[in-house]
Amino acid sequence: MFGNSKQIVQRILSKADVRINGDRPWDIQVFDERLYSRVLAGGSLALGESYMDGWWGCKKLDQFFTKILRAGLDRKVNIHIIWRFIKAKLTNAQRSKAYNIGKRHYDKGNELYKRMLDKGMNYSCGYWKNAKTLYQAQKAKLKLICKKIGLKHGMTVLDIGSGWGGFAKYAAEKYKARVLGITVSKEQAALSKELCKGLPVEIRLQDYRTLNEKFDRIVSIGMVEHVGYKNYRTFMRVVNRCLKPDGIFLLHTIASNLSRTTGDPWMDKYIFPDGMIPSIKQFGKATEGLFVMEDWHNFGADYDKTLMAWHKNFTKNWDKIKDEYDKRFYRMWTYYLLSCAGASRARRNQLWQIVFSKKGVEGGYKSVR
Repeated sequence: MFGNSKQIVQRILSKADVRINGDRPWDIQVFDERLYSRVLAGGSLALGESYMDGWWGCKKLDQFFTKILRAGLDRKVNIHIIWRFIKAKLTNAQRSKAYNIGKRHYDKGNELYKRMLDKGMNYSCGYWKNAKTLYQAQKAKLKLICKKIGLKHGMTVLDIGSGWGGFAKYAAEKYKARVLGITVSKEQAALSKELCKGLPVEIRLQDYRTLNEKFDRIVSIGMVEHVGYKNYRTFMRVVNRCLKPDGIFLLHTIASNLSRTTGDPWMDKYIFPDGMIPSIKQFGKATEGLFVMEDWHNFGADYDKTLMAWHKNFTKNWDKIKDEYDKRFYRMWTYYLLSCAGASRARRNQLWQIVFSKKGVEGGYKSVR
């Protein structure tokens, strides 16, 4: 049985120039022959779980994913994908479990993220145009955002999904902006309050849907991926409600080339529960009649560099945090970071910064790069 399964898997992988037990960095090494039937039956979820279980390995996992995604091997439909599609149509998990992502991902421990991220604790794609280090790329990203929204001293700013307060701290220090940051993670809220102490920054543990205050500027950096396609219109209506008539809104998000209604099964189960990456079509529908799109900037290739830098930090500092986690977590987190890096390198995932105004910037908006 294993022999037939192995032949099928090898035939599929050959389309991406990947070999079983080959000697190239992107070739997979199989340690348990049950892998083949498990993956054929369980798809991408089984592929990730079998890696976590140590059934297979790869010298350069990021290169492996770049290969298979460029070849489109992930688009082979199986029963698991069909069931997830049906489930997504019938439910709205992002509405009923708004705080679930905070508990299951962002509350995994601040020490983990301190060791993995830059010293500014920015957990989103950096801007590598002129940067040589992760910290420089993250500072450049924050500077870019402030310039794009035309931030001026003393303005009020809402940061939806404020993380560990990286943007709030930067905007308050550099522009004396008064920032409200909201998050659904208790760990993020606690640490960001500490990091922003003494600054005109307020951090709340709050669902975005309950917001009803006015701001000069609004930003959302790497949060809308948790909103869900059924709620994009609701999200945009909240932003519209909270943005002053002459205000500017910047949305920073991972994005997809295709409109999807489900996330990857493995990523959903282990990393980002109920996560979903938006498309141009979905955002177009969600913003119609609410905003004028002033600027659309894609620097998706920069996420590859960001994720590889995070992985380097994670592996370098593993010995300092390993007592809090186990080896299976190490393999899971490695799989997460490197599979996402491969997806960005294959240009399957994008990174967008979109600038919106309510009625159009008078005289025209000047794009910033």
